[in-house]
Amino acid sequence: MDTINSIDYPVYFNDTLTQLVNLIEKGNYSRFFVLTDEHTGKHCLPLLQSHLEHLNDKYDVIEVSAGEESKNIDFCSGIWKMLIDFGADRHSLMINLGGGVIGDMGGFAASTYKRGIDFVQVPTTLLSQVDASVGGKTGIDFDNLKNIIGTFTQPKAVFIEPAFLQTLPQRQILSGYAEMLKHGLIQDAAYWNQLKEQGIINGAPAPELVHRSVAIKNSVVVNDPFEKGFRKCLNFGHTVGHAVETYSLQNDDGKHITHGEAVAIGMICEAWLSHKKAGLSVEELNEISTVLNNLYPKYHLDDSCHSVLHSLMKTDKKNQNGNINCTLIHKIGECSIDHICTEEELCESLRYYAAL
Repeated sequence: MDTINSIDYPVYFNDTLTQLVNLIEKGNYSRFFVLTDEHTGKHCLPLLQSHLEHLNDKYDVIEVSAGEESKNIDFCSGIWKMLIDFGADRHSLMINLGGGVIGDMGGFAASTYKRGIDFVQVPTTLLSQVDASVGGKTGIDFDNLKNIIGTFTQPKAVFIEPAFLQTLPQRQILSGYAEMLKHGLIQDAAYWNQLKEQGIINGAPAPELVHRSVAIKNSVVVNDPFEKGFRKCLNFGHTVGHAVETYSLQNDDGKHITHGEAVAIGMICEAWLSHKKAGLSVEELNEISTVLNNLYPKYHLDDSCHSVLHSLMKTDKKNQNGNINCTLIHKIGECSIDHICTEEELCESLRYYAAL
């Protein structure tokens, strides 16, 4: 698999940790720091450290608690404090070793510390490999709103290491798989069909499928690095999905649904909206609904939570002039942006999902 060139940085797929060591040595950094959580610290850090033995006196490890609940200003303050305590200067490097939370928060902490230090992404979950690690979005949650504070700052490089996927439970593999399916739905019908047919083998999708997803996302973000226009296509399923995810975080007390499970719900709802507003055929609506409903567990959503979900959708960053803005698909593999959806339409889409 070839290296992919993104916005002024490479995405490596082969011999990745050796490539990371080469970057560290060529960068002549004063120090570097590895940001982990307790899961990646246990399961992934040892593999990285085995490549860093000759650099043991050049780096420190910063560990935070795992989970979306940690992606907030308090934990970010803790990272800044550790960087200060370790004497990090502007010639330091941050290595974000973890899933989307680590990548988002570590990137944000690095992009703001002393007005910005270099960082690289070493995503360890399928979700972060195919989604969060590419595109330069960093951020934290604030006031129960996902990714509401953040920057567009590109990493120095991204390293996609397949070995890390073997450490994941199947539920986390499926969470990332939802974003891969989304890539097919918005850009590549043949890839959607390949994902349907080939599926997940031996616990994780084949490396060439991961490569294809990264290539699809990269092609979009290179053409619209600051999400001024077509990059919004990547938000298919996310207007409803982010609202459902936030609702679950607020109400499910430690047993909340994953990002991918929420996005799967969002894609079903927004496929229904696509059928009503963008010409998606009923045959393809049924196909999308069946595939996603068979892969992901049902989540209870009745009319009693619609007003809360609608309020959460109103905070979405893509909205315009107070109107809720969705990305929809005309057919599998072809999408369009900036569809304004009414409260009633959105509630009807939730009822469609609930009735499946």
